[in-house]
Amino acid sequence: MNPDLQLAVEMAEQAGRLTLTYFSRKSLQIFTKRDASPVTEADRNAEELIRSAITLHNPADGVLGEEFEERPSMNGRRWIIDPIDGTKAFIHGVPLYGVMIALEVEGIVRLGVVNFPALGDLYYGELGCGAFLNGSPITVSSVSNIADATVLYTEKEYLLDSSSLHPVDLLRHEACLVRGWGDCYGHMLVASGRAEVSIDKIMSPWDCAALIPIVMEAGGCCFDYRGVTTIAGQGLVSANKAIGTALLAAIDKR
Repeated sequence: MNPDLQLAVEMAEQAGRLTLTYFSRKSLQIFTKRDASPVTEADRNAEELIRSAITLHNPADGVLGEEFEERPSMNGRRWIIDPIDGTKAFIHGVPLYGVMIALEVEGIVRLGVVNFPALGDLYYGELGCGAFLNGSPITVSSVSNIADATVLYTEKEYLLDSSSLHPVDLLRHEACLVRGWGDCYGHMLVASGRAEVSIDKIMSPWDCAALIPIVMEAGGCCFDYRGVTTIAGQGLVSANKAIGTALLAAIDKR
């Protein structure tokens, strides 16, 4: 690993251990943010831990996180962090939450790390260097037929919007298996070849920055509902190469 990836992995592991001290704790403090989404003391403390480590090692780097104000970059480098992706799962004692850290350099996300502390799974990927799960290389699946595919989603609105004719939304009628194993967990199932498509209709930069380099280095595709690969788009779709390419072609024809 290069020093940036090594630092990202170490920060994700340290923050992950911190979150485990709160996981399934009955006295966990839960707050409501302005957008009505929940946040816990674990989210805030984990982000503070990561921010402190970045300041110590790379004080000129910017930081964009979910829980606190952005710190502007002084050198074209910006860390993008989500201390607990899947806070609702975390609150309910479900182990499918992840600590996510990405590094963006001159507007390009160069690397991503997703740590699932309660599962003991650590994913990471760096552009040009491959994607890994617990140190072993991973690749997306080779399934090419939607009728054989597993499609994952995060929000129930994906199932309820029956009027949408968007190619991504139509997958729910065509796939072999449709399940709500959502948030970052679903996207990492795609990266590791255990599902073919993972869908989030609404995403913020910290929700998707770490996911994109891992999925793409595993041989997959990441794009929003417009078919654009971006951390600031309209949702996020992760897919294996075959189905992702077909979806992009269908989106382009709309």
